[in-house]
Amino acid sequence: MSEHITVRDEGPVRVIRMNRPEKKNALNAPMYDGFAAALEDANVKESIRCVLIAGQPGAFCAGNDLADFKRAAESGSEGLGTSVVHFLHVLARSQKPLVAAVQGLAVGIGTTMLLHCDFAVAGTDARFSTPFVHLGLVPEAASSLLAPRLMGHRRAFSLLAMGRPMDAAEAKTAGLVNLVVAAGEVEAEAMKAAREIAALPPEALAASRRLLRGSHEEIAARIDEEAEIYRQRLRAPEARAAFEAFFARKR
Repeated sequence: MSEHITVRDEGPVRVIRMNRPEKKNALNAPMYDGFAAALEDANVKESIRCVLIAGQPGAFCAGNDLADFKRAAESGSEGLGTSVVHFLHVLARSQKPLVAAVQGLAVGIGTTMLLHCDFAVAGTDARFSTPFVHLGLVPEAASSLLAPRLMGHRRAFSLLAMGRPMDAAEAKTAGLVNLVVAAGEVEAEAMKAAREIAALPPEALAASRRLLRGSHEEIAARIDEEAEIYRQRLRAPEARAAFEAFFARKR
């Protein structure tokens, strides 16, 4: 388990927290592995009825760690990486309902993971962005499949292809989040929803959730398709030029 992923069980609710505030909760390979392990463990524990995913005040998740990002860009062969792809598959097939508590930045995977959550609460300070195409890449986490279904093609295109950010109010209108509350109230509201979900009859809830979410095979296939195109894009000249410009700005 990564030191930057903390797990706490509060009765029937498992709280998985991204806890790397100095990096705005940017996810690296050990964090992806720890996150996946916490979800897999929740699946096999009957006492856990719901999982709440949280970050830190001001930063839910700033996306992929820049160091891992840079290595992937320089090698051009690994693509998203095995830890990332494994996490995405675990997230997509989670057997327990997922609730997100979003404060501050939600960049890249910080936004696309929400498409796999069943309920999401955002603070008024939340800001969602997916700059994949700006880096010469493509969306991930089956977001190219799930986002148009959730919010329609035009909103999904604006977010995933044009990279236009959404504030909390826009995210609620688009259906990405259920509630928008003051930043200091996000986790309390998310826990309230998680406990409400955990109190539902578990077998009926599981069956209803399977019907609502549809075919896991289709989602898994899209995760893999995106990952392969992502790997190919990393080797493309326009992606390499975009990365060079990106990292030059970060120096």
